Amino acid sequence: MTWAGGAVAVDRPAVRGRAVHVVLPGDIDDPAAPSGGNHYDRRICRGLAELGWSVREHPVPGEWPRPGRAARAALAGVLAGTPDDSVVLLDGLIGSTVPDLLAAHAARLRLVVLVHLPLDDDAEGRALTSARAVLATSEWTRHRLLARHPLPADRVWAAPPGVRPAPPVPGSPAGTRLLCVAAVTRHKGHDLLVDALSTLAALPWTCVCVGTLTREPELVGELRGRLADAGLTDRVRLTGPRTGASLDAAYAAADLLVLPSRGETYGMVVTEALARGLPVLGTDVGGLPEALGRAPDGDRPGLLVPPDDPVALAGALRGWLGDGELRARLRRAAHARRDTLTDWSVTTGLVAAALAEVAR
Repeated sequence: MTWAGGAVAVDRPAVRGRAVHVVLPGDIDDPAAPSGGNHYDRRICRGLAELGWSVREHPVPGEWPRPGRAARAALAGVLAGTPDDSVVLLDGLIGSTVPDLLAAHAARLRLVVLVHLPLDDDAEGRALTSARAVLATSEWTRHRLLARHPLPADRVWAAPPGVRPAPPVPGSPAGTRLLCVAAVTRHKGHDLLVDALSTLAALPWTCVCVGTLTREPELVGELRGRLADAGLTDRVRLTGPRTGASLDAAYAAADLLVLPSRGETYGMVVTEALARGLPVLGTDVGGLPEALGRAPDGDRPGLLVPPDDPVALAGALRGWLGDGELRARLRRAAHARRDTLTDWSVTTGLVAAALAEVAR
């Protein structure tokens, strides 16, 4: 397989050898709370260092994007202590929520905000207007920001996530092994997934749900109760978070990734699945269709259903489980889409190009 790591042309000499201060959420490396945003931030910091940038990280504790007084004070201290004319890249969970703090330093610092999840409020708009550039983690997010806020289009860049090459999954003939990789929250649609699976109890399948169980513990308790009432406790496993080899093993053992989110700005787990030739059943919402993409022949490597619709989700699952020709077609498309994915060097190059432009 030839991974499309060089599919986007980046002027490497132009993006090397500079310094950047990166303002990050305090839980950036917390193994108990992995997230797509934290993974993206970590890969970008490493990638910039590999390009020769001097990367100075500033994790800021607090309940971002709803900071308390202590979190705001900590961020204010970081910004005040940053030398004049420095390039400062702020994670959007932080930067998009404190327009007053950004405005106070906009004249002396070269501020860049990295938006993973648009907040769609006036505070975000005011914060982003203080930035010399805005980075969005998908084309969908970029268009959303431009539609919502009066930002010059040439100051808003898209740098979609890359993906690490991975061996293709073997898959089982019947396709009965379902996998969901997401924090267990209502936003990610686990309640919808349980609704759908409860109507398919007569069919053979198992479902492994990988993701933190601590963000909405009441929902986790509710889901466990519903699974017990439906007799599905042994068929739907809520494993908690997995990383590294353990997460790789979960993908390798799966036949279909299911992501029933009510909203996604991209969906990094979608491309993680496609990197393994694993088809995806997701919702037609936000940037998820962008992440799913198409194979070179135009076929989708998965299925899209309307968000917040457990009946449609159940119908798509029933189709996957009952139609061998559909499974074969989606698997072929997923393997073909696999060869079009870009690695993290492309993402880092796009971020570095934006930072280099700001640093001029």
